Amino acid sequence: MQRIGFIVFPKFQVMSFAAVSVFEFANITAGTPLYEVHFLSEEGGPVRSSVGMAVETEPFGEAAFDTLIVGGGTEPIEASPGLVAFVRRALPASRRVAAICTGAFVLAEAGHLEGRRATTHWAYARDLQAQFPKMKMEEDRIFIVDGPVWTSAGMTAGIDLALAMVEKDHGAELARSIARKLVVYHRRAGGQSQFSALLELEPKSDRIQAALSYAKRNLRGPLSVEELAEAAHLSPRQFSRTFRAETGQSPAKAVEHLRVEAARLMMESSRHPIDVVASETGFADRERMRRAFLRAFGQPPQAIRRNAQAEGTPLLTS
Repeated sequence: MQRIGFIVFPKFQVMSFAAVSVFEFANITAGTPLYEVHFLSEEGGPVRSSVGMAVETEPFGEAAFDTLIVGGGTEPIEASPGLVAFVRRALPASRRVAAICTGAFVLAEAGHLEGRRATTHWAYARDLQAQFPKMKMEEDRIFIVDGPVWTSAGMTAGIDLALAMVEKDHGAELARSIARKLVVYHRRAGGQSQFSALLELEPKSDRIQAALSYAKRNLRGPLSVEELAEAAHLSPRQFSRTFRAETGQSPAKAVEHLRVEAARLMMESSRHPIDVVASETGFADRERMRRAFLRAFGQPPQAIRRNAQAEGTPLLTS
């Protein structure tokens, strides 16, 4: 049985515990105790969350844990010397250490992110990079695994991280079964964006939303302004003006974002050749798709696929 140490601190965010449910349901689903979860804090005893709920904890000590996870807060905490020292000692003694959301700041303070790829909630990613410039921040990722160090984005991304741990420990079928019981998607790839292009655009009117939905369903086509305007039941001139006013982007730029989002998902989750991905998502050729990826992510499509494979994302053949 693997021992999980879950670190909390005053005003921790209770949604961090969503990840703990994955290990609980691993035991339930397997019908045998696979994981034993211990809640830890510097002093032990009850620790109050940001909403006032308290959890009983064990004090830091010499006990060894297979996996040590630092919970997150609504914002980065000022980690105490005792907390930093405990986390610093953990890596040599544990198979892996992890952080959910802003818990990544504690891993960084302990020196575990130096020279490593990592992520955290998008709202704090640049602050983390600025404070710890020797790490390699990838702010647009759900979770990242770099050797024995695991980091996730916001609180719910901790579920994806924990499912990935169970999959690595006990196989994909158990992780899929847990996901079904928790009624969550199995599982968002670690390299998947923290954002959705449609959500980021946030159109205000039903007509512009209809045009974007039409575009997402028909990415293989040319998607001219005239075609989108027809879907929105507006004249091309009125559509272009309204679209920019509501989204802050031109229709062409928004369509490129939708194409890139779809293409990256295909690159991460399938073995389709790049030419096929480019064709299926409406790019005229692989070079145009490569340039769009560089604008959006600073990486070519091949790098996105390599990162997904390094994080263990299952690849589909059809």
